[in-house]
Amino acid sequence: MSPLNTTQLTVAIGTKNPAKVHAVKETLLSEPLSFVSVEVPSGVSCQPFSDDETRLGALNRAKAALVEAETDLAIGLEGGVSETETGSLMLCNWGVMVDKKGKAWEASGLKIPVPTDVSDGLLKGQELGSIMNERANEEGTNTREGAVGAFTLNWISRKEMFSHIVKALYGQYLVEQQNK
Repeated sequence: MSPLNTTQLTVAIGTKNPAKVHAVKETLLSEPLSFVSVEVPSGVSCQPFSDDETRLGALNRAKAALVEAETDLAIGLEGGVSETETGSLMLCNWGVMVDKKGKAWEASGLKIPVPTDVSDGLLKGQELGSIMNERANEEGTNTREGAVGAFTLNWISRKEMFSHIVKALYGQYLVEQQNK
């Protein structure tokens, strides 16, 4: 990837979650960017339950991180679940990147079915992270492999899942910069 601009920009990452922070930093490592991660609220429920709510959480994180860190760009990443027309649940994940002028770029990523035992817990009001910690008999699974890692035997990690979204966001940004 070749940068269009050699001026180093600063990007705020709207979380301290290592899986999300590493997804951004490692994906954009070769770009002329510096990073700061800030803990900001998503403004949605702790367990987003639709694509719309998950997308809004990512947007809220990006906007809040931009203000909090006073950077050139900010990225918000959010994971959730969405219900299909058949009533089954799917993992969903969204990312939004914003700039100081108010422009926003959005991307969504992989969707994968949630196993029935996990869906049952979600429908009873439990958070996905808590369910996954209980299944793994350890804490902090959402900062490492995440549910997607558990559901794919780590063929796809949470960081990798979010990395694709970061590529889509930054790619859209570069296209816009190229067309200026």
